[in-house]
This record gives sequence, structure tokens and C-alpha cells, in this order.
Amino acid sequence: MRVLLTGHQGYLGTVMAPVLTAAGHEVVGLDSGLFADCVLGPTPADPQGHRVDLRDVTADHVAGVDAVIHLAALSNDPLGSLAPELTYDINHHASVRLARLARDAGVGRFLYASTCSVYGAAGGDDLVTEDAPLRPVTPYAESKVRVEDDLHALADDDFTPVFMRNATAFGYSPRLRADIVLNNLVGHALLSGEVLVLSDGTPWRPLVHAADIARAFTAALTAPREAVHDRAFNIGSEVNNVTVAEIAEQVAEAVTDSKVVITGETGADPRSYRVDFSRFRAAIPGFDCEWTVKRGALELADAYGKFGLTKEDFDRRFTRLAVLRAASDAGTVDDTLRWRG
Repeated sequence: MRVLLTGHQGYLGTVMAPVLTAAGHEVVGLDSGLFADCVLGPTPADPQGHRVDLRDVTADHVAGVDAVIHLAALSNDPLGSLAPELTYDINHHASVRLARLARDAGVGRFLYASTCSVYGAAGGDDLVTEDAPLRPVTPYAESKVRVEDDLHALADDDFTPVFMRNATAFGYSPRLRADIVLNNLVGHALLSGEVLVLSDGTPWRPLVHAADIARAFTAALTAPREAVHDRAFNIGSEVNNVTVAEIAEQVAEAVTDSKVVITGETGADPRSYRVDFSRFRAAIPGFDCEWTVKRGALELADAYGKFGLTKEDFDRRFTRLAVLRAASDAGTVDDTLRWRG
């Protein structure tokens, strides 16, 4: 297939593009480039693509494309809460517009990167399935729910949207993010000797490695239409349903001479849920996630040490909110997060 991969210069896209290429697909990238320089270690060559803001996509960008994998977004809860209007403009309105353009251009399949955060304050002891009530508690998660609803309305005999509700990502990517839980805890442990948890450590989190997300999207791309058409799938593994305190303990085991420090200063996090991932395994026989939290912590510790992670980079270059604030302060992006000039 000829696949348009939005967000190809992001944390997940940098991992996913080579996986798609290895599977025999022609990848065309589309990215604003806001985080293209957030690099730790050697970066594989980017696919040919378009440097364009998602809000400025035209019909020309989807012409001749067989499928779209849509990763691009303002990508975490603190950032979304800082600028909720931009979150809805980019994550919701621009995403739906892209889907309409793709459908009108004859694109057959549209894989949308949603999130398990749509379950929000699910609570309880039962594993959350795709049929559970959606209770988003942040603008980021709310934007994902809205896109799913609007893409569902676009589905028809010729256009197949698929909603890939990823668990919280972890793992090394050459374009690193340090503002997601496991990546952050490993970095803090290496740089300070402390696995610092600001919450009370009790919330449940489902985690999934970036490479397993890439494999799942690649599998869904060519799955039989009847198996995936207009369906939502939780992407991850029950093995990686863990509390934040348990994640911290895994990090302490992976990082020599580090210790867990749970301050509880931010209180209890209302986002707590354990997730059932069996629907995707049933739809894609033979698929299962390969990475555990412990293995991911060891991988991250090795990569951070090997490629010389510094505290300044950890705090600034690999934290999305800090990168955008620095670009705004420098005047390289405007108030809408578009490049100036």
C-alpha cells in the first residue's frame, strides 16, 4: 500500500515508519516538524513527505494514497490543558477534516491513533473493554472521543475507519519523549538516583511499547475489512496493566542504585483503569505484544546511558510542553503553534 503517515517525525512515527517500510509499504510522511529535532541517538532516514501543519492539509496531500495512519496530535494531557482550544482545533477538527479529504480522495482505510485515556476515571476492578462508557477527564482525551464519533459517521462501504485506542506508550525512540510515565521515571532515576512519583502511586495504568504499537497498526492496515471496519480496539497487553507504584518498582530494579520516592504531593489521580486487550487479538490472530514494562525499563536505561542523556535535555528537549514554550518564547512559532515565516 501507499500509506500516508501523519506525525512521522514524532515519538511513535519515527518507530512506525521503518516497520511499515519493512512490511513492504510505501510510506509518505506528513508532519509540521515541531518535534523533529527532539533526537537522542541515531535516527533512521525519514520517509519522503510533506512538512505541513495538520490544519493546512489539502486534497493534494492525500491524492494517490491507499491508506492513512493518523498519529499527529497535540499529544499529552498537560499540553492539552494549557491550550484546550488548540487541542480541539488540531486534534479534533483538523483530524476529521483530514478524514473527509481522505474519503473523498478514495482512501480505503483510515487508522486513527486514539487512546485508552478515553476511559478516564473508569475505576473498579473489572477490565475495561471497548464497550465501556467513555469518561474522558482532559481536553486531550475528550478530543479523541469526538474524533471517534465523527469518523464513525463517515464510515461507509468504501471508507473504513479503525480506532486504535493505544495504552500509554513507553520505550526508546530516536525521537524521544520524556513526558510519559515509564520514560520519565527511568530518566529521573538515572539522573538523580530517585524514581520520583508525585502522585500517591495507586492509579492503574495500561502501558504498551512503541514498537508494539507499530506492529499493531501494521497488522490492522492489511487485516480483512470485516475484522476491523468501524471498530475500536484497545492496543496493549493485560500483562502491562500496572499501578504507578509498580511501574516505579520495575524502574528501580532496572536502574542500579536507584530508589523509589513517592511524595504524593499531587494527590490521587482520577485517571485509573485496567484494560482488556482481547478484542484486537481476536481480530488479528497471532498478534500479541512482545514488550513488558520491565524489559522496556532496561531498554530505556541502556539507551539513556549509551546516548548520553543529560538533565537539560531531559527537562527541555524531550518534554513536549517545554519544547513548545521555548519555540514560542524564541518567536519561531506563533500563538497557534504554526511556524513563523
